[in-house]
Formats: sequence, structure tokens, C-alpha cells
Amino acid sequence: MRIEKVQGIVINSTDYSESSKILNVFTKEYGIIGVISKGCRRVKSKLRSVSQKLVYGDFNIYYKENGLSTLISVDVLDNFTNILGDIIKVSYGTFLLELASQVYRENADEQIYNTLISALKKIDAGFDPLVITSIVELKYLDYLGIALSLDGCSICGNTEDIVTLSTKNGGYVCKNCYDNEKIVSDKAIKVIRLFKYVDIDKISKLDLKDKTVKEIEEFLDEYYDTYTGLFLKSKKFLKTLSS
Repeated sequence: MRIEKVQGIVINSTDYSESSKILNVFTKEYGIIGVISKGCRRVKSKLRSVSQKLVYGDFNIYYKENGLSTLISVDVLDNFTNILGDIIKVSYGTFLLELASQVYRENADEQIYNTLISALKKIDAGFDPLVITSIVELKYLDYLGIALSLDGCSICGNTEDIVTLSTKNGGYVCKNCYDNEKIVSDKAIKVIRLFKYVDIDKISKLDLKDKTVKEIEEFLDEYYDTYTGLFLKSKKFLKTLSS
């Protein structure tokens, strides 16, 4: 093993022996790796506070390829204080961690990590967690190979007279191709395309009606359920919490 510094975030952890944990850390350099945090469950351990979900920083580790690395210390980059102090934000953060890890296992693209960190920073800064989560879900469809067609009608390519979003057809549908799909509002049609192309880091203001946000959320939920095959426990809990 060799000592390395990697940037990452703790996705989850599992108790190991009486005093340790195994952390699943999503890293910028190596993707998702297992890291043992020895003795971190002891009250006086220096690793206790940095061996929790949502800890984001530079992890100093004894790196072992294809095996468990060992945690030395963490230089925390962001405490995500506002997220950790709000059960709703924690729930969204937990969902994003689980979603990112599952999407990465399908397509090991570094941008999945970058998008996750950008989203968590925006939620911590006070932006609507549902809106930010919907943006992430939309962007991750690209890495799952089921990106939505939002530059024109998904059937004929027409860029005019778009009337709705279609789960069955994977995107926009124009009035000429419309075939009894559920109609969504013109605002939702425009906003979802904005979500796809927006740079999360550059978002400075969000002013959207709840109805529009809800329409997009419902569409994405249906689309994920229909095509991804992903089962996320955190999503189920989030829905229960919201209701």
C-alpha cells in the first residue's frame, strides 16, 4: 500500500469490528472505493467526526488497489452544515449520494462525481433541494444511456408546436405526433430543457412555481421507474417524508 491524497465524499458506512467502520467513499480519482476507518467508533478517536456520511474532503489514505484502503486523516473541504441541520436536506443529500453511486456503477464517468458535489453545494447554499435533485436526475440519464430528447420532437424531430413530454417516446412530442399522452404545461416543457443544459455551478437564482417543479418531478419519477431499473431506498423514504 502507498500513501495517497484523494478528493471524495463518504456515501455510506458499515460497522466493522467493535470500534471501526468501512466507508464507501466516492472519489474523484478512483471512483467508489472501500476505506477502513480504524477505531473511529471510539468517542475520543480523531477519525470519528470524519467517518460519517456526507463528509467531503481530501482523504489521506493508505491506498490499496482492488482492496480495502486505510484512512489516515481527512482535510475537510466543506462541512455541509446547512444540509446536516435539516432533515429534508439530509434526505435529499442521501438520495443524491445513492443515485450517484448507482449511476457511476453503470458508467464510470468522472462528471457524475462533479455533478454530485456541485448539487450538494447548491443545496447547502439554500437552493431548493427538489429542483437541484431534478436537475441531477435529468443529467444522469445521459450516463445511463437513456437521455431525453429535448431539442425537438422525439418522434419526427420537429422543433415547433411541442405539446408535451412523453415517457413512452423519451422526450418532447409535437402536436402532429401526439397520441393521447399526458399533457404537461408549457412552462414545464421549457424548464425541463433548461434543467438539462444548465451548469449547476452557475445557478444564482431559482424562481419556479411549485406546480412546474412538481410536474417535472413526477415525469422524472415515471421515467426512472420505467427505464432505469434502479431501486433506491432513499427515494422511497424521501417520498414518505414529503407526503
